[in-house]
Amino acid sequence: MKKVELLSPAGNYEKLETVYHYGADAAYIGGKILNLRAFSKNFEDEELEKAVKLARKLQKKLFVTLNAIPHNSELELLPDYVNYLESLNVDGVIVADLGVFNLVKRNSNLPLIISTQASNTNWASVAMWRDLGAKRAILARELSLNEISEIREKVPDIEIEVFIHGAMCVSISGRCLLSNYLTGRDANRGECTQPCRWKYYLMEEKRPGEYFPVVEDERGTYIMNSKDLCTIDFLDKIIETGVDSLKIEGRIKSSYYAGVTTKVYRQAIDSYYNKEYTKELLDSLKKELESVSHREYTSGFYFHKPDKNSQNYKTSSYVRNYKFVGKIIDKISKDQYIVDVRNKIEKGEELEIVTKKGRNTKVLLDQIVNLEDGCLIGSANPNQKIILKVDNSLDVGDLIRVPNKGGSNQID
Repeated sequence: MKKVELLSPAGNYEKLETVYHYGADAAYIGGKILNLRAFSKNFEDEELEKAVKLARKLQKKLFVTLNAIPHNSELELLPDYVNYLESLNVDGVIVADLGVFNLVKRNSNLPLIISTQASNTNWASVAMWRDLGAKRAILARELSLNEISEIREKVPDIEIEVFIHGAMCVSISGRCLLSNYLTGRDANRGECTQPCRWKYYLMEEKRPGEYFPVVEDERGTYIMNSKDLCTIDFLDKIIETGVDSLKIEGRIKSSYYAGVTTKVYRQAIDSYYNKEYTKELLDSLKKELESVSHREYTSGFYFHKPDKNSQNYKTSSYVRNYKFVGKIIDKISKDQYIVDVRNKIEKGEELEIVTKKGRNTKVLLDQIVNLEDGCLIGSANPNQKIILKVDNSLDVGDLIRVPNKGGSNQID
């Protein structure tokens, strides 16, 4: 049986290293043009070359997004850029626009992956893309398990990819004009300001300045604010539809988010194939997904159309149960590691190291050694390097967290 692919987001090179570290089979990134995450740092050419080398070294796959909906002026650079991507030997490009699809096909032999922005909700559209030469279709989020199974059955000769975790959009797979209309920033070209998650009131035109809640809540309402997708409870059912790739959303999320979600779904996928996909395991994995910054979770469209319980009417804020405080960047002896501090760490705190596999390691920080001068210090601040002594064996790249004592101001 062919094992399903785990595909993770990488908004920059560090996030790419992180998702590969925690078990992603493949990653998707954005280059300097035509990608739908304008607010992500994205990859300049030099970083792209470095990213491809990393993927080849680790025997992983790397896909590049070209999935924005462009205007005429944005097409001029595309042929040369496509040739450049082909010279790097990336594993495929993700496109949404038919014109971009055609330009990529005419100027290269790059494998073509059809973006969820193309709103593929039926087998006929997937078959059409196959006939045009696409290697893979990313299905729209607005599909049930039964519909996905039917598409797989009727179009068996194209790869199918689906989303399993991350933000949901109030519009049809991201094809939204709210941001463009209200702020002048185009969601279909990677600049969405997420006005669907703003707080709204009702104002009657003859009563300016008098604001009424849309629902019975004095704080206002979030009428378009979807919960986040989470499929850990039924990942086995998604795998059994016959899809080829399971995708985590979140290129603008933190390295910590990317690492933890990748580790959790890696463990779930492996457990499924090893026949160890138990309720006890799922409960522990679900708890781990609660540790990352997230909105309340929903199963999306997989079982039925979302109802009032799929929206978060009270707040658009994220739940943050843990704080990401550091990353292991080097090993200097059998039991000593160098930590790059990302958020303040204090002596006496219990650190939790998110290991590559299995249970995390907890360490009581009874002393903090400053790497620069070897002196003992009471606390360490972001961008400092410290020495961590621990009996357990750790890996370079492991992330470190502590329980969030309150508030959400942290550096990701």
